[in-house]
Amino acid sequence: MWKSAGAPARNGGAAAGPRVAVAAVAGLLVTGMLVVSGGHQREPPAAAGADVVSAYFRRLARDRRAVSAQPARSGAPGRPAERLSEADLFIAVKTTGRYHGQRLELLLDTWISRNAPHTYVFTDGEDEKLRKKMGPQLINTNCSAAHSRQALSCKMALEYDAFMNSGKKWFCHVDDDNYLNVPPLLRLLSQFGHAQDVYLGRPSLERPIEATETLSNTETVIGKDEFLRFRDIPKQVRFWFATGGAGFCLSRGLALKMKPWASDGAFMATAEHIRLPDDCTVGYIAEALLGVSLTRSPLFHSHLENLDLVSDINKQVTLSYGTVDNKRNTVNVRGPFSVHEDPTRFRSVHCLLYPDTPWCPSAWRLQHPSRDKQGGTN
Repeated sequence: MWKSAGAPARNGGAAAGPRVAVAAVAGLLVTGMLVVSGGHQREPPAAAGADVVSAYFRRLARDRRAVSAQPARSGAPGRPAERLSEADLFIAVKTTGRYHGQRLELLLDTWISRNAPHTYVFTDGEDEKLRKKMGPQLINTNCSAAHSRQALSCKMALEYDAFMNSGKKWFCHVDDDNYLNVPPLLRLLSQFGHAQDVYLGRPSLERPIEATETLSNTETVIGKDEFLRFRDIPKQVRFWFATGGAGFCLSRGLALKMKPWASDGAFMATAEHIRLPDDCTVGYIAEALLGVSLTRSPLFHSHLENLDLVSDINKQVTLSYGTVDNKRNTVNVRGPFSVHEDPTRFRSVHCLLYPDTPWCPSAWRLQHPSRDKQGGTN
């Protein structure tokens, strides 16, 4: 259960169970620590089992105290911490089969065309035409195509696992209605060390979200046979999260600490535990469980804000588009295409940043020399 005043509605309806193969997860929460284990729970033997479980709980308590003692980050350093290149990025794009033509083709023609080796598209069905274009960069998750909490968390779980297996320094997630401007992203991320705990993005709410987590407490029941009984204790938690609709990034340092709640299918169990969607679950793990505060950046943009107010397009990390009250909501940019020709304004943005793009009108290319050497900036 969750609530937040002014929170946009989310589809949290039930979905078909994800077909992707993940580790079996059984959620045990001890002082807020989610633990994953395989298979069905079995009643432990009276003496040995109780000792094992007791030792297990003591270790988890020590781990939780160690995590809680770590100071949370509150902002970016004043100067670059490390040099980064596109090869340091793992860019995950979440989409669904019905948007392969409408949305994804636009991204492939624009920003993905400049960042294809580092961009991975996570979808929910096979597409032969798209497979020919993207090869192994297209990842069929076999998750449900529904826009539900379970389906979204299924994809995010696989995004996380793929990043962890990649060895790259930064994980950045965007939706299929985002334009990602990689040069400003690299400049932003270079202010941090990838081994630090960094959770970077932009909240869509004006206050922390509230969720109810269920802590499991154990007690020994003495009777004919001694056994352990679990009692569920509800607890309210408050935390900030970066909306997935604007994109967000995680450092490898933080991602490594998220493993108990996110790797090998554990992410889905965590999402079910607090009954929140994927982006909220990332915030829950980072802020509520690990004590790592969201570092906010105004350079990330979603369709939930008034995009007409966004200026300095070349400096923004992400852009979006959509409708608000049945009115078009896009960035206001002068470009070579009319609103009718380019309703999302992404093509105009791309020609502004990369005027040498072959499909940009020749007259526009002559008026706006290539900015490639400047990394797509003015």
